[in-house]
Amino acid sequence: MTPPETPLIGIPAYREFSSAAFLRLPLTVLTQRRDFQRAARGKRVAMPGFILQMQRQVDGESRDLRVGYTCSKKVGNAVARNRAKRRLREIARVVLPEMGKADRDYVLIGRNTVTASLPFDQLISDLQKAITILHGSRT
Repeated sequence: MTPPETPLIGIPAYREFSSAAFLRLPLTVLTQRRDFQRAARGKRVAMPGFILQMQRQVDGESRDLRVGYTCSKKVGNAVARNRAKRRLREIARVVLPEMGKADRDYVLIGRNTVTASLPFDQLISDLQKAITILHGSRT
């Protein structure tokens, strides 16, 4: 038996699909400790659900939009940390291709119990506001 046809699988229900946004700036995930440390020395803004750090990439590195995610044990047990990181990955996937700059590294840091419990729309609006603040136009 085949499942019924669903043309919108994988498309978030809260916003329309825009293929141009996803093709514009692909996200590369930070994996090296030195990249996280460098981002920690850059600009940062604290929002209710997370902390966003941003740093320009060093010359000679790739010019991709790079993003990292981290949640310490203060966030909770492994289940809570994984849930918080999944939510951070999803808001980054939605917002950063549209608002992020290609020569920047972004690191999203989860907060204790709040990252996993805030409404998803609030996390998205907070990330948009945080990026606007870090890029210099405070509106």
